[in-house]
Amino acid sequence: MQDKEKIPGCRLGRRTFLKATGVLGVTATGAGLKPGLPNVGVADTKATSGGEIRRSICDMCCLGRCGIEVFVKDGRATRVQPFKDYPNGPICVKGNSILFQLYHPDRLKYPMKRTKPKGSSNAGWQRITWDEALGTIAANLTKIKQKYGAEKVLFYAGDPKDPVRPNLQRLALKFGSPNYGTESSVCHRAIIVAQNLNGAASAGLTPATRALIIWANNSAWSQPRSMGEIFKAKERGVKIIDVDPRIAPTTKLADIHLQPRPGTDGALALGMSRVILHENLYDKEFVLKWTQGFQEFGSYVQQFTPEKVEKITGVPAGKLVAAARLYASNKPTGWLTSASPTVHHWNGCQNHRAISAMTALTGAVPVPGLEPSTPALSFRDITESRTLLPPLRSKRVDLKDFPVWEQFEPEIQINRLPEYVKDGVLRAGLFVGCNYRMWPQDQLYAKAISDMDFTAGADFWLTPTMELMDIVLPAATSLERLGPINIAGRTVFLPQPVVPPIGEARGDMEWMWDLAKHLGMGAEFWNGDVMATIDSQLEPLGLKAADLIKAPKGIVIPPSTTPAGKPGFKTPSGKFEFKSSILEKAGFDGLPTYKEPPEGPIAAPQTAEKFPLIFNTGSREPMYTHSRHRNNPRLRELQPNPKLDINPKDAQARGIKQSEDVIVETPLGRITVKANITNIAQPGVVHVFHGWPQADVNTILPRTFDPITGFPAFKSQLCQVRKA
Repeated sequence: MQDKEKIPGCRLGRRTFLKATGVLGVTATGAGLKPGLPNVGVADTKATSGGEIRRSICDMCCLGRCGIEVFVKDGRATRVQPFKDYPNGPICVKGNSILFQLYHPDRLKYPMKRTKPKGSSNAGWQRITWDEALGTIAANLTKIKQKYGAEKVLFYAGDPKDPVRPNLQRLALKFGSPNYGTESSVCHRAIIVAQNLNGAASAGLTPATRALIIWANNSAWSQPRSMGEIFKAKERGVKIIDVDPRIAPTTKLADIHLQPRPGTDGALALGMSRVILHENLYDKEFVLKWTQGFQEFGSYVQQFTPEKVEKITGVPAGKLVAAARLYASNKPTGWLTSASPTVHHWNGCQNHRAISAMTALTGAVPVPGLEPSTPALSFRDITESRTLLPPLRSKRVDLKDFPVWEQFEPEIQINRLPEYVKDGVLRAGLFVGCNYRMWPQDQLYAKAISDMDFTAGADFWLTPTMELMDIVLPAATSLERLGPINIAGRTVFLPQPVVPPIGEARGDMEWMWDLAKHLGMGAEFWNGDVMATIDSQLEPLGLKAADLIKAPKGIVIPPSTTPAGKPGFKTPSGKFEFKSSILEKAGFDGLPTYKEPPEGPIAAPQTAEKFPLIFNTGSREPMYTHSRHRNNPRLRELQPNPKLDINPKDAQARGIKQSEDVIVETPLGRITVKANITNIAQPGVVHVFHGWPQADVNTILPRTFDPITGFPAFKSQLCQVRKA
């Protein structure tokens, strides 16, 4: 959930923060747990200096779900440490600062309603009861439903993800709207679409892997828990190729580092495929038996000679050849990628498909059903989307704009929100953890949300997005709520509230189920009973919520083996498709064709004369999660200002010195940031970190969308940098 632009505590030092909040906390209302939640208590705690250790899950990022132990004394959390023996962990710098989030003085504590018109400089927020808040939301959503149709209401989930998404999608579908969207419209979902078009994902890092290609994945900063596995792989002799425009921590472990110009990943992958085919290094058995379109693909890649690819990507021809040989000569191979760097481009889906196709040539894609398998643990899907969504499909707002996305995704592609609101196809919205600054030209999205007939939202903070709402609700953090169910490997764990919630903050399932009752749908939501809901979810695992409450370290479910079945991929042909029949039917190239970024130096040479630097945004920083935590005093000390990574050669040519203010300018505008002169950035490419309200990089990026997935081109624009 996004931080507020002008939170008073945004620049608090740690000492000031601690003093202001009474050492590490503020007094919570009442001594017990939040009324309305089951009195679950905490089992298996041990005394520590008069307090207890209670166990939960960290929600400071959207990936880790790491176990965390919280020291609690007199109803307040005093410090944290890693959850010993829990599969996910240890906690990172963000997790270690979780109490600064929990007890921040600017937490949203009570439901509030707007008393002044939208667009006013002051919303005139007035505290109200939960009953009034939910009643108002229910009345307005029902009014829209009766007048225009349930599909005119948008249900949107941002971050944190797990406690919100399934609950909100169920609420949307039971209400009658298929128009449920999430921030994954700019994050992980495009990769899933690309992989499903081909047939399946490639193998990652396994004990059998002999060659690993890490493509745009800076695990040390974005997924620190997985970095240890990469270290272990290196120690056992796994060959590593790192593909990243930057010099990342993973680069130090690589045998070969390839630095393509951002947006040209597809050309690089196609060039590597050409080498693998020319040198007869591909897995013939897999290719001949389990793929479709191999001949056409093989013919297409012939034009991507190492020399041509060098001109496109900047990767030396010799390094490309060496990388392809190293990878394909050391089977079994693996591939690690990230949530979105390869797909944040105008041709992103096809670029990612090209990388996937290259790995498939080496046999890196397991054939589903071919061998016995150990299925991952899963609980019942609370959304019921497989049965509830199909009858509503024709009412999806994205059906005409992104038909390929719609075939694979149970959530809408929401990146055309301004158009949907302007055209009247969306008139109201329930926004949970939404940040309008996540979109390019984000001022258009703020206006769209403000222009809706009615909006309500929930968050930890009264953020700029929440300021646009009619009703705002205080959300509970992971340390204050029950659930959601967490599965780490074979361990099933049910997080319990370790401290009373701040003010009247409530868990997402709790208040959404209460809202369902106000909407007259209580029977479809276990009559608001959270424990009964969790029992239903756990039924396939043979567990009850009470079982997990009695086992605060979780319950381990022994693995079971599923015998081999009918082998084949989930594509129309049943094979891995180098040439996608679904894309061809939709009017796109079936092959993973390469196309230049339309705002890049080759496609737009006149623009490049004035804006000669490649502009890459959206990289991760280890202390922040997208726009979150800028108001966390401990984390803010680690990175206090918005910055730009620029190569020493580019800085010297512009007379820029370390930490000076610089202006980053594109054809759409400019922002001011601090210069960080570093060899992390290659010459000719600059990296600007997103999520800073005072230097909102998305305001100067165009709304250029991948025509297949609708993803914005955050990482292959053009800019100029000069001294402020």
